[in-house]
Amino acid sequence: MVARPRLTSAIADIRRAVRDSLDAAAAASGRPLATGELILVACSGGPDSLALAAALAFEVGSAHRDGLGLRAGAVIVDHGLQAVSAEVAERTAGVLQDLGLEPVEIVKVTVGDAGGPEAAARDARYAALRASAAKLGARFVLLGHTLNDQAETVLLGLARGSGARSLSGMAAISPIEGAGEFLRPLLGIGRETTVAFCADSGLRPWNDPHNLDPKFTRVRVRQNVLPLLEAELGPGVAEALARSADLLRADADHLDDLANAQFKQLALLGSTDLEFEIKPLTALADAIRSRVLKLALAVFAAESSAVHIRAIEDLLDNWHGQKPLTLPRVRVERAGEKLVFKSTKTMKSGVC
Repeated sequence: MVARPRLTSAIADIRRAVRDSLDAAAAASGRPLATGELILVACSGGPDSLALAAALAFEVGSAHRDGLGLRAGAVIVDHGLQAVSAEVAERTAGVLQDLGLEPVEIVKVTVGDAGGPEAAARDARYAALRASAAKLGARFVLLGHTLNDQAETVLLGLARGSGARSLSGMAAISPIEGAGEFLRPLLGIGRETTVAFCADSGLRPWNDPHNLDPKFTRVRVRQNVLPLLEAELGPGVAEALARSADLLRADADHLDDLANAQFKQLALLGSTDLEFEIKPLTALADAIRSRVLKLALAVFAAESSAVHIRAIEDLLDNWHGQKPLTLPRVRVERAGEKLVFKSTKTMKSGVC
């Protein structure tokens, strides 16, 4: 069994973050935490997720003492990308069981190559977590993203030039399709605190060598870009980037809500096509119109890069009889006073 640690500031901070996250998510849903509900933590065995798992185990134990019979479990995703991955997963499972988490599930995934190695691994991981949450009936799945991860995400979004939604980083609460919600309790906690938590708790996390491999873009941001910004601009860059993400997320959420309302009002959906009247579409503010066009492309599960959106907007603002745009999975054309999206594929339902 893992020995009960003495209370330090790092342990107190992360336990409090977990408690506050659960309370905030329950309040936001309008449904209090209930006896018997399962809360899962995604754990790789690294310091961030291991600290999160230990804090969750403590908080659920405290809830038991307060008469609220919550359950805490864990999901370990084995990406199979390293020779030791299965061994690390088994060792991590043993630690989590010693901490009192039950069930502890190891899920092996196959990582493809779509979008590059980092994106492919992330897609496989989230798919596994969604499946486990649905199978086990979890209300929440806790993810170990820290303030440092948030800052890195914002910088990567800035480099891609992909707009306010990308710059808004990761949300503290996000829905799980077909299940409960993902929670990120540590977005206000620095990585140094999770490392201190593990040391103070007598936990020995796994240090993934991939987290030091400069072939990965995020590692280069972590090792080179953020330290350079701190050196040139002064301390607190990560905290400032995280604050910016919070502000941009609020703006992006509001604009998305407005765009969803306009999409529902203006879009006419057929079995294999979608159309808009030109005049009301061109009357929209640019920030709303671009989002409406992205929603239209999402109906066809089509890519919505800035280049694609600008090309579609040329059919509205710079019309001189252009040929239809042939984009992946969808063709977009102007037919008189209508903008028409056409596809031979089955369209997604429930987009808005």
